[in-house]
Amino acid sequence: MGDFVTLEHHLNDFAQGDADRRALADTVIAVADACRTVSELIAQGPIAGDMAAARGDNEAGDVQKELDVRANEILIERLRETPVAFVASEELEDALVTGAKGAKFCLAMDPLDGSSNIDTNVSIGTIFSILPLHEDADAAPAMQFMQPGNAQLAAGYVIYGPQTALVLSLGEGSHIFTLDRATSTFQMTAQNQQIPERTREFAINASNYRHWGEWVRLYIDDCLDGAEGPRGKDFNTRWVASLVAECHRILSRGGVFLYPADERPGYEDGRLRLLYEANPIAMLVEQAGGIATTGGQKILDIVPEELHQRVPLIFGSAEEVERIEHYCREPETVARQSPLFGRRGLFRT
Repeated sequence: MGDFVTLEHHLNDFAQGDADRRALADTVIAVADACRTVSELIAQGPIAGDMAAARGDNEAGDVQKELDVRANEILIERLRETPVAFVASEELEDALVTGAKGAKFCLAMDPLDGSSNIDTNVSIGTIFSILPLHEDADAAPAMQFMQPGNAQLAAGYVIYGPQTALVLSLGEGSHIFTLDRATSTFQMTAQNQQIPERTREFAINASNYRHWGEWVRLYIDDCLDGAEGPRGKDFNTRWVASLVAECHRILSRGGVFLYPADERPGYEDGRLRLLYEANPIAMLVEQAGGIATTGGQKILDIVPEELHQRVPLIFGSAEEVERIEHYCREPETVARQSPLFGRRGLFRT
């Protein structure tokens, strides 16, 4: 067994006696502590009760599972002890005022990502984003979160799978900490994780093919045509329906993830939430050398207009995401580059 740096040691080095950094470090530690509790609950499976049981609907009309609600409660209880003034959660309609004295931060979170997988023993997770308090201290709670993703002080997720791992960025690279259950400590197992620039793997929900815009279909068709098509190489496809699982795979070995807008009602502006899904994932990905975009705009440049705003999300290996952006901007140019007798050729309809 090797010697690993603990999360607490890493955060102490980060803080270095600076009061603001110390407060940020303490907030991250609190999130990690809460996620340890969530991890223990998940590990019990059905022994802890029916965690996949429906409890109602959240603000967007999505079904809330028992574990969604429990994870939200566990995190909020722990965050009340931190320098966090406001909490935005997928499970709450409005921003929560914690009442913390001397608070410095706003925290946005998806307490339980991938809840459709709760009862199938597939990896699920918690996603979080930490922002500074808004310059206008008297702004309404929801307005405190109307900051672009590039204002984030920290972002991360915890993935609950065969291992429980925390992926964290404080703006100085993306690092992976694995939970050592023997000591209940998170140990750094990957420092400055980097996403390979090139890939032959993409993740998308292909069942929505008929609803996609033209450029999405063009890109996926070219990948599926493999070595005989315009890309000249074979691709593998993946889809877990758990954002943290998709991101963790891409951080580990490369790839791209696509959740574009489509023609279905409620999906015209994308489906994933900007504040507590797209923004933290984008920060982690970019700190690891990847790219995160809507297809036409960097995720981290978007200024939110509402608490639960949705966006398209495409992220992963830099070279492949840049290619996808080209399909989005100029689909007619891509089509002209296809072989004459190919899928989009002159003599095919």
